[in-house]
This record gives sequence, C-alpha cells and structure tokens, in this order.
Amino acid sequence: MENLLIANVVVLSAIAVTSAVILYLVAKKFETEGNPLAEKINDLLPQANCGACGRPGCQDFANICAAANAQEFRRLYCPVGGQEVMNAVADALGYISQEKEPTIAVLRCNGTCQNAPDKVDYIGLRNCRLASRAFVGKTGCPNGCLRFGDCVPTCPFGAIKMNDKTGLPEVNEKKCTSCGICVGICPRNLYEIRPKGVKGVRVYVTCSNEQKGAQARKNCKAACIACLKCQKVCEKITIENNLAYIPTSVSAEQFGKELAGTCPTGAIRYTGKQDA
Repeated sequence: MENLLIANVVVLSAIAVTSAVILYLVAKKFETEGNPLAEKINDLLPQANCGACGRPGCQDFANICAAANAQEFRRLYCPVGGQEVMNAVADALGYISQEKEPTIAVLRCNGTCQNAPDKVDYIGLRNCRLASRAFVGKTGCPNGCLRFGDCVPTCPFGAIKMNDKTGLPEVNEKKCTSCGICVGICPRNLYEIRPKGVKGVRVYVTCSNEQKGAQARKNCKAACIACLKCQKVCEKITIENNLAYIPTSVSAEQFGKELAGTCPTGAIRYTGKQDA
C-alpha cells in the first residue's frame, strides 16, 4: 500500500513538472515584445485600474493610446489622471490633448433623515442592491437613497463616506476622481458625473423622485414637485416624469443662486455663495 502511494506521488509530480515545462516552452514561443511607447505611457498613468477610461486597466489604455493616431487620441481620456496626465501622454506621443473640464460625482438625492424620516423598520441585509429588490425603501420614496452605503467601500479612492447625521453618503470633492464606479454601483442611479464648475460652483437638482408632487412631498420635504418655477428662470431646464433636470449647459454662475432661491422645497443645490 505504501509503495502504491509513493508511486502515485511520483507519477503526479512527474506530470506536474512536465506540464510546467510545456507551458513555459509554449509561452516563450509565443512571447511578444512589449511596445516601449505603451510602457512609457503606462508609467505616466495613475495605475488605478478602475475602468473609468472605458478600458479594463491602465496597461490596456496605454496600448490604445500608443496605437492611436492624432484624431483618435483626442477622444481618449483618463478621468483619474485628468488633464495633467493626458497632457503628459500627449507629449510622449507628440500629439496635442483635448482640454476637458474637470468633473465630479454628485448625489441626486437630499432624502436625509430630517427630510425623509423612516416610515418602516427594515430587518433585512443592509445592502442597497438587495434592499432595492425587496421593498420601496424605508422612507416611501421609490427612487431615493436607501442609506446603506454600498457606494462607500466600492470607491477606490476613499472619496465617499456616510454622514451619520443626514444618513446620506457624501462625496469628498478633493478625493473624487469622477471614475464613475459609484454611478454603476447605485441601484437607484442616484450618482451623476457633472462638471466641477468654475471655482467649484455648480447647480443641480438633488432629487430623483418621480412621484407626483403631493406624494413626493409626503415622503420627502426636499422632493422636487415639478412646479415649473425653475423652468421659468431658465428655459433650458427640463421637466419629465414629475422631475426637473438642470442640464450641465446651464450656467451656475448666471442662474445658480436664483434657481436655488426659487425652488420652494430646496430640491435645487447651488454650491456658490448664497449671499454673493
């Protein structure tokens, strides 16, 4: 019996060694030399491998950049590295990068514990994706934040944290790279990538509730009620499914303060100085 076990071990070891040798020889036979230019570009990238550029990793993005012509390169962009990195990559290629406005992730919900108190007790797993399938939400808003913070651990840059007072996640403007991972992870599609704005001045609707006005206000004091007042200030604003939306083309410097002051529920957020 002992001899049989030893024989089996010897045979398996021989098979493993033979397989390893074969794999090594095959790898060497089909090995291709790396593109020195792509490697140089890869060294310039942030190595976040977050997929924000639309490629699975920084090396793949570097390969695409190295193979692109001048026109194709202008369509490529690394949100994490931003304009500084893209300028460096352009220099390495001898191209000119296209200037793009810095962006940031914003949460289109203001259903805080104060604005939207809990109406039911939830005893299930504290996971947004699971809870979203199980029930409408503790506040009664079918589109609002579920407050379980799936977005927090998934942010590779530590730019999102839960605010214990409001119950909502908050985006750290200094850490956010607008990689878009939070956009994909939120089951309610509450995150949006928007331009940071001149000196950080932005204006947008912090609500995603598509219920009619009375019901929306019943579930959240800060809900958009589609009253059309904002549209009277700026005709570019759209009202669809009982919800206002402010396009990024609307100037926050020109309309932001007035829009925020006009909204009767406080659903519009203006990041500039209110007393300016």
